[in-house]
Amino acid sequence: MSPQIILPYIYTLLLGSAGAFVASYLGLPAPYLVGPSACVTLGGLLGLRLAVPVLLRNAAFLSVGLSMGSGVTPEVLQAAAAWPASFAMVLVTTVLLLFVAYRILRNVFHYDGVTAMLAACPGHLSYVLSLAAGMKSDLPSVGIIQSVRVLALTLLVPLIVEVNGLATSETLGLPTAVGPLPLLLMALPAAILGFGLLRLRVPAALLVGGMLVSSFAHLGGLVSGPIPQWLQIPVYVVLGSMIGTRFSGVALADLRRALVAGIAVTVLAGSVSASMALLVSTALDVPLAAALIAFAPGGLETMAAMAVIMHADPAYVGTHHILRLVFLSVLMPLVLARRSRS
Repeated sequence: MSPQIILPYIYTLLLGSAGAFVASYLGLPAPYLVGPSACVTLGGLLGLRLAVPVLLRNAAFLSVGLSMGSGVTPEVLQAAAAWPASFAMVLVTTVLLLFVAYRILRNVFHYDGVTAMLAACPGHLSYVLSLAAGMKSDLPSVGIIQSVRVLALTLLVPLIVEVNGLATSETLGLPTAVGPLPLLLMALPAAILGFGLLRLRVPAALLVGGMLVSSFAHLGGLVSGPIPQWLQIPVYVVLGSMIGTRFSGVALADLRRALVAGIAVTVLAGSVSASMALLVSTALDVPLAAALIAFAPGGLETMAAMAVIMHADPAYVGTHHILRLVFLSVLMPLVLARRSRS
């Protein structure tokens, strides 16, 4: 590859690694996600061309899926009796967030109907940007508003969990990590399944593939224990860096209106989601940390990694986010078609 292609990759990984080191040194919550997110975002706003290689990004998604699946044990499934009501609440929250944020973007910030609907979507960033690229919309504004939401939730959710003393040092799984050979034997079929799901346009296909294979392996007793730290930490740095690259190449002047709109939508989304999470936690006896991460409309991969880092139930968090993305995959084309006709 030419230097023009490879240098943005190098800059991104150097900034991400530096951010992770500083955040870890300062004792920040979820440092390997928060540090790279903040540091790479700053680099992008200062004008650096930044990017994460597609192959590395896909490997990170697959690894997060394997981590999520390691928390799916028979004991976890026995505690899932209250989840149907929680699933219903996350769908209600998704619809509420979408249409209230749409009204704010339409009536307060005066975006056109299609742009407002795309920017208001509470999650599924890559899918939303793909829809925006194929429709008459303000694509840069959609990208900025959505990226502000993802970045803010990545930074704030672990901080809220940590400050309120909701995180626990108790891990979900056996203390002995999965060995290299079982890890490889899970990764190969997970990658095959993930790319197969990708061809079928399944949301977060590689993560889903990793989670399914790891879940069945752990439930069947073929594998036991969490994914080793030597793999998890670099994966979190890559994911945090990827979030920060959303702002790469965006001029400061173009940020103003969309940035304010993004902050407004994020405050709304965070307030509503936290209220719903508190309601579910109280009514269904779900740990509040898990409910906050499950209901936060951030990126699936990021929130899944957050669940593992903060020792929340990854199965509970992952299934809620996957359900939200599948629901949005069906809902968004319907509401956009109606919006385009009107």
